[in-house]
Amino acid sequence: MQHEKNANLRSDAQRNRERILEVALAELTRCPDAPLSAIARKAGVGQGTFYRNFPHREALVLEIYRHEMRQVADSAAQLLEQLPPDRALRAWMDRLAEFAMTKAGLADAIRLATSTPGGPEKPAHTPVTDAAELLLRANDAVGAIRPGVTPDDLILAIGGLWQLTPADDWRPRAARLFDLVMDGLRAGAPGPGGTAVPS
Repeated sequence: MQHEKNANLRSDAQRNRERILEVALAELTRCPDAPLSAIARKAGVGQGTFYRNFPHREALVLEIYRHEMRQVADSAAQLLEQLPPDRALRAWMDRLAEFAMTKAGLADAIRLATSTPGGPEKPAHTPVTDAAELLLRANDAVGAIRPGVTPDDLILAIGGLWQLTPADDWRPRAARLFDLVMDGLRAGAPGPGGTAVPS
């Protein structure tokens, strides 16, 4: 009986945490310095519950960032199950752009949270790097891209994405950038027959 009660408490706590993250993502994307009290109220939790989960703004913002980055990273494996490796890589770039542009307010919230002296550092893009590695290795395996491309190469190549702003018509510009990157990756690819693909 006690075990059942503890399990219910744990699942309630997990639901509260997920609800806080869901509301905080929406609020911080809309307004980077949204008050934590407003987030707690909209999430339907008390201040005590809120601060037990996230003792300060930085903890909340960085947890949202990690969660969203994991979502983008996890989509790499899903895309590889549905598409040929080169199309999966190109589709994943679109997902990354969608995250970057629609979550611009979240990026501002991260900058605010990590700019205080002695505060936490902005988290590394490790899940994104891991996803890039997965996609590049799948493309290597079928000879769809030139050999030797590293995840860092790819992240740098698509870095122009971060120069775009959500207020502009960013989709066609991002698509053009990614198509150019894909053309560059395919140039010199051995291809299935083991011969260089004409660039």
